[in-house]
Amino acid sequence: MPPTQKFPLRIFILLTALPAIAIGATLWIVSDLVPACTIEEHERLTSPDQKFDLVVFSRDCGNAEPNTQAALVPPGEEVPFDAASFFSVGADADLAAQWLAADSIGIARPTGATVFRDDASVAGVTVTYK
Repeated sequence: MPPTQKFPLRIFILLTALPAIAIGATLWIVSDLVPACTIEEHERLTSPDQKFDLVVFSRDCGNAEPNTQAALVPPGEEVPFDAASFFSVGADADLAAQWLAADSIGIARPTGATVFRDDASVAGVTVTYK
């Protein structure tokens, strides 16, 4: 039987641990450079049939741009940082949001503000803009 050479355990650990430590340190440093988004909830209204919460909020991702958004979320759940809003405007504004019925929402558009998104419906709920 021919002699075999064993790969030294110390070298194996060095070749696997050092790159793992370097990659982990790089990810840790880079994650500090990317701003984390924070959500500030302004208003939450539960639908008449208790299926959704209509949440008016603003999202801050490190920029100074004011914004007000509206989204539907499951009752009682927090708004996720990556929530897709059905209405978004570039201003700090009171949207006077309200449930008109279990399948209908009313939103007031702020005058003179830039509207980024204004969907006509979301999750089977009709949105009426005033």
